[in-house]
Amino acid sequence: MTNTILTRLSAELIRKYEAQGFWGQDTIYSLVRDHAQRAPQSFAVRDRFRRLTYRDVLAAADALAADLAGRGVRAGQRIGVWLPSRIEAVVALLACSKSGAVCCPSLHRDHTVGEVVELMQRIRCVAFIWQRGYGADADKRDVPEALGAVPSLRHIYRLEPLSPTDPPPFADLAPTREDNVAVKTDPNQIVYLAFTSGTTGKPKGVMHSDNTLLANARQLAKDWHIDAASVVFSLSPISHNLGFGAQVMALAVGAELVINDLPRGASLVDRILETDTSFLVGVPPNAIDLLAEMQRRGLNGLGRLKGFRISGSAVPSEVVAGLIRQGITPQSGYGMTENCSHQYTLPDDEPWRIIETSGKTCPGYELRIFKADDPDTEAAAGEIGQIGGRGASLMLGYFDDQAATEDAFNKDGWFMTGDLGTLDGDGYLRIVGRAKDIIIRGGHNIHPARIEELATRHPAVQRAAAVPVKDARLGEKVCLVVAFRRGERASPAEILAHLDAAGLSKYDMPEYFLQLDEIPLTPNGKMLKRAIVDWIRDGKLTPEPIRFEPKRAGVPPSAPPASAGQTEARSASSGGH
Repeated sequence: MTNTILTRLSAELIRKYEAQGFWGQDTIYSLVRDHAQRAPQSFAVRDRFRRLTYRDVLAAADALAADLAGRGVRAGQRIGVWLPSRIEAVVALLACSKSGAVCCPSLHRDHTVGEVVELMQRIRCVAFIWQRGYGADADKRDVPEALGAVPSLRHIYRLEPLSPTDPPPFADLAPTREDNVAVKTDPNQIVYLAFTSGTTGKPKGVMHSDNTLLANARQLAKDWHIDAASVVFSLSPISHNLGFGAQVMALAVGAELVINDLPRGASLVDRILETDTSFLVGVPPNAIDLLAEMQRRGLNGLGRLKGFRISGSAVPSEVVAGLIRQGITPQSGYGMTENCSHQYTLPDDEPWRIIETSGKTCPGYELRIFKADDPDTEAAAGEIGQIGGRGASLMLGYFDDQAATEDAFNKDGWFMTGDLGTLDGDGYLRIVGRAKDIIIRGGHNIHPARIEELATRHPAVQRAAAVPVKDARLGEKVCLVVAFRRGERASPAEILAHLDAAGLSKYDMPEYFLQLDEIPLTPNGKMLKRAIVDWIRDGKLTPEPIRFEPKRAGVPPSAPPASAGQTEARSASSGGH
């Protein structure tokens, strides 16, 4: 098959990662085909109403690939997938992995029809798979009519919302003979195009091949003992990178993937027991809710469940401790759409590493810390700087965006994440925050992640966000936004005293306080701090001024040295990508 997409792939890169054993000749489809031949009755994927074997899911993927080919879809062309978590999304990925088309599933519940149409125009989408009524405003818009503005679009596959009587996925498509569709044999061609969240501007289309996806998936599975006997339950939507990675990992090793489509209010504990789940994937709110339900029901352990990858933000220490007491080992991790879930703690790591770090890089990926104001210069040991990475699971560039691809790398080819952190002597990563999230108070750099992590250690605090509030003299001050646990409260003075006792510098203390019933989250569980900043700016929320009083009476906190603060301010303004 001819590659028609410009990427950063090179013969040198292929030779390097093949020689190291991280890239091979398998595609995601070929692995599933092998599982179906070896154990056709083994279960591959289930949602609330359906459970498919590897033979079943392979047949569905073959049928969809044949139908796409019959409609003139060629290798390298893009297939839009706007679905909730359901089996058809898995089938779409496999059909693309077989045919050479590119699966674009990162269209989420909170997208509007207009946003989706714009993205499909950008990628020149040729086929579109959609569930009626799904999306932020799809119940009010005629989606097929709106997609008429995508000139390249040839066909829309319209699905109805799931029901207990639903047939297998794409059962209405005609069965096909194996030789009707050319099977892709090059695992270095693009198979997955995912859009970044767009928190810093226009979403970028991240490109991955079968090899870049499998490199990370196989290592994570190996390190956490996930194999064909495992059941992987993704609480994260598979349209999001975390859930998508769980999907690839399960399919790579022949495990069963459980899709989270539980109705609101349904018991997660019961679903885990019903599905015989052995490994969970989700975000901190999932972990908090699971532990609360287990404690409420007086449970001690949860069937076969032994591991839980928790990503997206820091996990409260009491949640980590509570899960461990239940026999469930949390996995703290770090990753991005661009480089997959390359960073994680290991099953035998001490609890403090799970709480305080994001683990180590997996084999095939490496990290270095670079100067925040100079991405071409490596930072000193222990110095906070921008996280750079490279390896077998790194993206192959941004779709149709040469400038963004070039700007994402330093002169030596390290991908610059825009995140700030430190590496300890054992290679464990501590995240400090985003380079663009730094709050600059009178020239002094303040890292929100540190404040948030310490604040969530308070027993009354469910979630905390540190955001900037504009100040005429100092530029910015820190506002601490908290959501308390049910039935719990703490005064601002108590929270400040807690931060002081936990080791927060007096120079980093919040000067505003805001209590919310809930802190807004993105669909994948990350705090939507930008929305809070906007609400404060627009006068919809009014933070309360607070002041930290040092323990020694009569000794007010002094301002940081001007020269140091000015130097740090220059560093912050020139970092990032």
